[in-house]
Amino acid sequence: MASSLTCVGLLWAFLSLLSAAASCVGFFMPYWLLGQQMDKPVSFGTFRRCSYPVRDEERQATVMVEQCGRYASFLGIPSLEWRICTVVTGVGCGMLLLVGLTALMGCCISELISRTIGRVAGGIQFVGGEFGGRTGQCWRSGHWEKRMMYGL
Repeated sequence: MASSLTCVGLLWAFLSLLSAAASCVGFFMPYWLLGQQMDKPVSFGTFRRCSYPVRDEERQATVMVEQCGRYASFLGIPSLEWRICTVVTGVGCGMLLLVGLTALMGCCISELISRTIGRVAGGIQFVGGEFGGRTGQCWRSGHWEKRMMYGL
């Protein structure tokens, strides 16, 4: 395994892969917002939810489905802000994964990461991180709307 990366480059590769993995796990987990509804713990993220209410037409009542799942479709996501948040976070995670995996390959392949490629990768990583940071702003925009809708 030949690598042209310095110690700082190896640290960057490791941290890039670690941050990309953490971002992707955070994106897919439905624990962005926690609360209680109908005396059951509920949680949801931008496109996944756990323990959600469903109208049972047979009993003419609202029942809690105690399982985790995705929304039925992209348009099933409750608000425009959360749809934007889902896309922006997904793109950001993709950019971070691209850089992280490229950095990992740079640890194994000699002369793969040049100074120019490192700078471009750093720029892509910055933009991907900004997308993740901006997600919080979109998320909060739809948050109060959801508190009223779900009673959280």
